Amino acid sequence: MMEKPIYPSPYMRITQQHNVGTHIDSFAIDEAGMDGGIDYILAPFTGIIKKIYTKDANEVWLESLDKVEYPDGTIDYMTVMFAHANDVSNLFIGKKINQKAKFYFEGTKGNATGNHCHIECGQGKFTGTGWHANSKGYWVINNGKNPSDCFWIDDSIKILDSKGYTFKSVPKENQNSNNNGNNDQKENNNQQNNDNNTNDKENIPANESKKLIFTCEKDDIYAINLEVGDKIFLERNNM
Repeated sequence: MMEKPIYPSPYMRITQQHNVGTHIDSFAIDEAGMDGGIDYILAPFTGIIKKIYTKDANEVWLESLDKVEYPDGTIDYMTVMFAHANDVSNLFIGKKINQKAKFYFEGTKGNATGNHCHIECGQGKFTGTGWHANSKGYWVINNGKNPSDCFWIDDSIKILDSKGYTFKSVPKENQNSNNNGNNDQKENNNQQNNDNNTNDKENIPANESKKLIFTCEKDDIYAINLEVGDKIFLERNNM
């Protein structure tokens, strides 16, 4: 089933809408999450990181892996730019991010006032350098599009302040279908982990032992690309 891009925060609290203040002549919005702390940002669709710019506000461009269904009926690829995370060392160009995976965080990198995530949506694939200077000298995403014409919402999103935006809801039957798919994936992952654990035990020689030293609690730790449930063992060789 074609993905519908989901609003990238479980708590919608928009603090600045597009075409006002520092967002003049752009479709940017600022998302501040549940409160003034640092909340996580979710991937709106399954995508590939196309660019990371650490010299300003740790901007990250995520391009959809396939064409997606826009709320306004458009069928096309989508690219979204995120900014202000304090640390993006766990991300790299070419990394695949699954829809609704936690992959980015709010922050203040780039002279931001208060923890938030600057979000801009562009229609189509990543082009050129990913952005351009607008009439006010601000760098904005290429092929920018109104966020309410890009993102859907579902029952998992709690709306605290929409700043007047009206987002289209994912049909209930689609939400149920997506939830069933996620549950099936979790069951498959759990079964795979159980099978791996059984194989690990069976393959330990009698004169050797394995000691659990670390259990991963989040996806894709930088450099070793672990996933939830993956385990690292120290195998001692008695010489």
